[in-house]
Formats: sequence, structure tokens, C-alpha cells
Amino acid sequence: MSETPRKNADLPVRVASAVVMVAVAGTALWLGGWGWALFVSAVGLGVLWEWWGLARAIAKTAPARLAWLLGGAIYIGLAIVMLIRLRGESAIGWPLLLIVLLGVILTDVGAYFTGRTFGGPRIAPAISPSKTWSGLLGGALGAALGFYLAIRISFSQPFLDAMNAALGPEHPVLVPASASPSLLGCLIGGAVLAVVAQSGDFFESWMKRRAGVKDSGQIIPGHGGLFDRTDGLIAVLFVLA
Repeated sequence: MSETPRKNADLPVRVASAVVMVAVAGTALWLGGWGWALFVSAVGLGVLWEWWGLARAIAKTAPARLAWLLGGAIYIGLAIVMLIRLRGESAIGWPLLLIVLLGVILTDVGAYFTGRTFGGPRIAPAISPSKTWSGLLGGALGAALGFYLAIRISFSQPFLDAMNAALGPEHPVLVPASASPSLLGCLIGGAVLAVVAQSGDFFESWMKRRAGVKDSGQIIPGHGGLFDRTDGLIAVLFVLA
């Protein structure tokens, strides 16, 4: 019997969960201020809790567990701070924020579809058997598209006008609507972002392998834990910080 129906049985749940996540995160992002800071902090604390759950299974001694906890607090904490700060920096933060968000999202989309379509050699089967070199290439192309879209959106006059209206005269968006992303720049930036995001994914997969679990948590129906959904984003934000 084909395994496809079983693999796709939870697809409606996954799609519904994704729609809810995007709606909640998008609303908090647009509101900004304390709403965005509280949302990001809540997600970050949830990720740290799942990190601690994995660390307790990996480390067997108190000093080792303390080291894992401190490492997680630094790794995840820097990502939280960077994500909050980017939303608050109107002139520079918005382009970077959109590059990060769209880049990571389209990295996952590109890697998923090219990996499933073309398959091929696996990057590190002992850590994450589903990750292939074709998926990484597709992820890099997806991230390049994310770079292009983020820059075009950030420097478009309608977006700048909307941001100026939302932020008010005390926080003007001073970036001119004249930026034109180059193809080479998008490809290079996309490749770097995709590698960093996939490295974060591999790192989390390695932690789960060591801990002997499939998902970091079960809080998101059809998707697993918060860490499962933010591993690549955290890695990119950590490097950016």
C-alpha cells in the first residue's frame, strides 16, 4: 500500500495550524511595540523550555545541564533581542526584518519542494535523513527570492507611506524609495542565509537525535514544537546579532 496517504493525512491540520500561526505573528508584527515584544518573548521562552527538555535528555550531569541551559539562553536570547530590535528600527530594521522572515520562510519552502521533487544525495543522513543537496539548492534559490521581494517591498513608495503613517512624524522612515536589488546580491545573500538557516535546522535535528525524540514539543498541531518551527530563524537571527 502506498505511504502517500499516511504522509499526507495530517496535511489539513498542518495547513490550518500554519494559517493561524501566520495570522497571529502577522498581527503582532504589524502592531509592533509592546505587542510584538511580548509575542516574540513568549515564543522565545517556549523555545527555551523545549530546549531545556532536550538538554535534560542529552546531558546526564548537573554541570553539563547548566552549560546547556546557559548556551540556550544566549543562543535564543540574542535571537529574541534581535527580532524585537529590528521591528523597532524603522529606517534599517524593516528591510532586514523582511529579508530575514521572507528569506527563512522561502528557504523552507524551496528546500521542501526541490528536495521532494528531485531527491538525490543526502547532506547528513545520520542527523537529518530528509535533507538533500538539491533541497539546499532550492532553499538558496527561495532565500534569494526572499531577498528580492523584501527589498522591493521595503523600498516601495506605498510601503514607505504606510510606515510613515503608522509610525507618526516622531519616527519617520527616512529610507528613499530608490533601492534596486541586484541579481548577484540576492543570489549571494540567499545562499548565505539558506546555509545558516539549514545549519540551525541540522543543529536542532542533532539535539533531537541525541535526546531520542521526533519533535521538540507538541504545542503546534501537525508541526511539533516551537523549536521545530523556528530553528532556522533563530540561527539566522543569532548570526545577524
